Amino acid sequence: MTAEAPLLGGCACGAARYALSAPPLFVHACWCEECRRLTGGAFAHNLLIEADRVRLTAGEIRDVPAPGASGMPQRIFRCTACATALWSLYGGREAIRFVRGGTLDDPSAAPPDVHVFARSAPAWLSPPPGVRRFDAFYDREAEWPAQSLARRRAALAVHGETG
Repeated sequence: MTAEAPLLGGCACGAARYALSAPPLFVHACWCEECRRLTGGAFAHNLLIEADRVRLTAGEIRDVPAPGASGMPQRIFRCTACATALWSLYGGREAIRFVRGGTLDDPSAAPPDVHVFARSAPAWLSPPPGVRRFDAFYDREAEWPAQSLARRRAALAVHGETG
């Protein structure tokens, strides 16, 4: 991870703005079909970060429920003016947000730590050579830095969540 706080971002129209008060826990490029469909891109660039480290600084957002491929619900938080997706919550968990990397003022500040569900990448594009990639998911305990694992455990505890 190369990102340093604060990271700033916002929607396409500029009405909704946010700040991340800490570096992300971990950054994914997800190539699964669900992420591709929901983002309209070849993959989703998601910064995983504690919910209390994400602050809306301007504008309004709305919480839009969406189906999840796993059967667990997903909630996408979108600008009320232009409907840009700023972040999501997955599986009914409140503790960790998945902030859309493309909404950062400088998306290159948070490159992916891993590429997941690479087996689903379209034939005309795939994760770059030399990056950590997984055909499906990965073992969090083996891949995440110890500090990020500790922050995640603390965030889950605050919300009474486990996992």
